[in-house]
Amino acid sequence: MNVSELLRLLQAEHDETAARADHLREQIVRLTTGLAETEARLAELTATRKVIDGLTPPDHATAFVETATVYQRIVTTFNEHPGKVFRVRDLHEHLGLPTDEPSINVTRSRLGRLVRQGLLEQPGRGRYQKRT
Repeated sequence: MNVSELLRLLQAEHDETAARADHLREQIVRLTTGLAETEARLAELTATRKVIDGLTPPDHATAFVETATVYQRIVTTFNEHPGKVFRVRDLHEHLGLPTDEPSINVTRSRLGRLVRQGLLEQPGRGRYQKRT
């Protein structure tokens, strides 16, 4: 292999790598923009909920909590206790959910999904907290 062919191969690899870097930068910009928009919407929804909770009589607030999905109740719990680390059983007790193993396993699966979605983090095995 001569020097000119080596330089040609080096330039080709450089061009491919530069194109890949440009593509990744574009993805980062799109994801960053999407994240900012989503976080802004989440802040709006949180503010709206606080206003509605403040205007709702206590008996209506209880009815709303009872009709919320388990996911909503889990996320709300973590939002209300952002620094607290929960074990699944403790979370079940906090939410008044059954503490039998099948129910615990379903919630463990839900928490894993919320971790993968980036809403929660897992600071230790079997422990979950709100992502900061």
